[in-house]
Amino acid sequence: MSQTANRVTTPAIERGRLTWSGVSLSLHAVLIYLFLYLPILVLIIFSFTRDAFGVRWTGFTLDWYVRLFNDERLMGASVNTLLVASVSTLVSTILGTLMAMAMERYQFRGREGVEALIYLPVVVPEIVMAVALLAFSALVFDLINALTGQVLRRNLTTVTIAHIAFNMSFVVVVVRTSLRHFDRRLEEAAADLGADSWQTFWRVTFPLILPGIIGGALMAFTLSLDDFVISLFLSGPGTSLLPVEVYSRVRRAITPEINAISTLMLLLSITLVLLSQLLQRRR
Repeated sequence: MSQTANRVTTPAIERGRLTWSGVSLSLHAVLIYLFLYLPILVLIIFSFTRDAFGVRWTGFTLDWYVRLFNDERLMGASVNTLLVASVSTLVSTILGTLMAMAMERYQFRGREGVEALIYLPVVVPEIVMAVALLAFSALVFDLINALTGQVLRRNLTTVTIAHIAFNMSFVVVVVRTSLRHFDRRLEEAAADLGADSWQTFWRVTFPLILPGIIGGALMAFTLSLDDFVISLFLSGPGTSLLPVEVYSRVRRAITPEINAISTLMLLLSITLVLLSQLLQRRR
């Protein structure tokens, strides 16, 4: 009787037969993947076309990549963007990790207010964040000018500081998730074996929360890499960043050079994700 019931309750898909629900779910998944990744695939393909506007396939060529590396303005914007993203990711990851540990493990006065401020950049629209950072930078520059007489301008430093303020919240959210599922008994065992707090952190705590730190760093790097609104508001005259430069060129005309630089940035992002997965798997 039980064997008959098991045969009846076994899903049809497990018995090698297709059902309408299984087919519809599979078709739905395929359509979602096509919707998400087909435009990216088209972008990559048309970065190799001979068409000057990059909208038709007229033959394979690498000339647009050669022109890209010979374009000083576009390459300069790429270098500036990578520099800002690297510095802001490093600083925001360090500060965000320390802030996450403080928020998750300690009770202090004003903790609820600090937690609300941390989540503010996550929920506030980016345009509001950009205007607030612009107003704050203008206020600080006026104060420095009044005190020292020096006239400061917006440059890569202001953009980097703005990205740190924006990205740190995302790092805190990701690292706190790792700390929330952390087994504190491992630290107690290390202390019982004679390890001090510094040794316990580097040999026990840090390796176990490293996947969360890497995830937060990747999120910070990606957000900084493709940020447009804050970069537009906080970059001064003569400071060229890749998202702003691409936007200014797209307004005039779409060329395969834009497709080429987008393909290279996509390749960089995929490489970083694969590298982080490899490091986590080895650890």
